[in-house]
Amino acid sequence: MSDLLRFATAGSVDDGKSTLIGRLLYDSKSLFSDQVEAVERVSADRGDDYTDLALLTDGLRAEREQGITIDVAYRYFQTPRRKFIIADTPGHIQYTRNMVTGASTADVALILVDARKGMTEQSRRHAFLATLLGVPHLVVCVNKMDLVDWSEDAFESIRADFTDFAARLRTHDISFIPVSALLGDNVVDRSTHMPWFDGSTLLGHLERLHLAGDRNLIDARFPVQYVIRPQSESSRDYRGYAGRVASGVMRAGDPVVVLPSGFESTIASIEEAGEPVDVAYPPMSVVVRLADEIDISRGDMICRPANMPTATQDLDVQVCWMDETAPLRKGVVYGLKHTTRTTRAKVTEVEYRIDINTLHRDQSTDVLELNDIGRVRLRTSTPVFVDQYELNRETGSFILIDESTNRTVGAGIVTTTRQD
Repeated sequence: MSDLLRFATAGSVDDGKSTLIGRLLYDSKSLFSDQVEAVERVSADRGDDYTDLALLTDGLRAEREQGITIDVAYRYFQTPRRKFIIADTPGHIQYTRNMVTGASTADVALILVDARKGMTEQSRRHAFLATLLGVPHLVVCVNKMDLVDWSEDAFESIRADFTDFAARLRTHDISFIPVSALLGDNVVDRSTHMPWFDGSTLLGHLERLHLAGDRNLIDARFPVQYVIRPQSESSRDYRGYAGRVASGVMRAGDPVVVLPSGFESTIASIEEAGEPVDVAYPPMSVVVRLADEIDISRGDMICRPANMPTATQDLDVQVCWMDETAPLRKGVVYGLKHTTRTTRAKVTEVEYRIDINTLHRDQSTDVLELNDIGRVRLRTSTPVFVDQYELNRETGSFILIDESTNRTVGAGIVTTTRQD
C-alpha cells in the first residue's frame, strides 16, 4: 500500500507555483483527457501560444482574471510509488492566512524562487512560515532556469543565499532543485539542459522522501470525537469511542488514562471500519473500547498514565490572525477549538508581533491585525490537554472562533506549556 504525502507550494507572485503543479499533473499522466482539452481551449481563447497548465489549479474566476492564486487549491494525484495531496497556496502578502492554512498539515513545503530574481522578501516570509508551522521538509525549487540560460552559477547563488537565511530558522532538511515548470525540466523528467545537476527530479525526490521519522509514535494521544452506543437490544452493552489517533501507538491490552477525569482502564479492543485491528497509529480513524465503563464524552482524551499531555488553562502561543473585520485584542474572549475539545479563551497579553520579512519582534503593539503573526498569552475557561507544537502538531495546534458569528478568526500553535 502506497503512503500519502501532503505538500504545499509557496513563493512570490508569478514564480510559477500553479504552473509547476500543472506540470506535475500533466507529465505524471494524472489528468483526464477532458481536463487537458479544457485547459487547451481556455489557453487558445485567451490568445496564449502555449497550454497554460496553471489553469489546472487556478480555479477561482478572480484568480484567472488576475493571473494570481488567491485561495488554497487542493489537488490529488498518485504514482505507483506514492499518493499525493497538493495545496497550492497564495504568494501575495495579504493572503498569508491562506498560506498558513495550506501548510499547516503539510509534510513538505515547496518554495519556488525565480532564478532571475533570487531570494525575495516573500521567499523569506514563506520559509519562515513553513518552519514556524513545523513542516519537516523544505524543497527549494529554483524555477525559470530557461530564462537564465540554465546557469549553474545562478542556481548556486540562490542556494547559498537561502542556506544562509535558513541558518536562522528551525529546519533540518532542505533540498534544492533547479527546474523549468513551463518546459518541464527536472519536474517529472530529467533535464538535458542542466547536466551539471546530478540530483533527483522533483517528483523523484517527493516519491522517495522518508516520512516515517516525522510521525510522533511515542506520545499516545486519542481525542474522543464521538461516543458510539448502538440502540439495538443485542448491542446494548457496546460502548465505543471513535476518533482519529493524533499521535503514538495504541494496542489492545495497553493501560490508559482518560482526561480530564483521570480514571484509568485498559484497551479492550480497537476497530477500524468495523473490523478488529491489532494496532492503531496516526492518522488512523478507529473505535476504541475500554475494559471498564467510564463516563467519557466528546473532547476527552485517552492517553498513557506515564505519558500525559499538559493539562492547563494558561497557554503561551503563536497566533496567525485571519479576521478582516476586527483585530485580536487584549481582554477579548474567543471560542477555542483544540483537537475535539471546545472551550473559551481570553487574551491576557499580546507580547509582540513578528515582522515576517525580517523576523524582528515588534513589541510596540498590543493588537494583531489581519495576517499578522504574534506571541500571545491565553487563559481558557476549562483545562485543555496540550503538547508543544514542535513535539506534536496535532495536540499543539488550535483555532480561535468569533463566538458571535462562529467564524474562524485565528489559528495558533502552542510554544510552551505550563502545568496548572
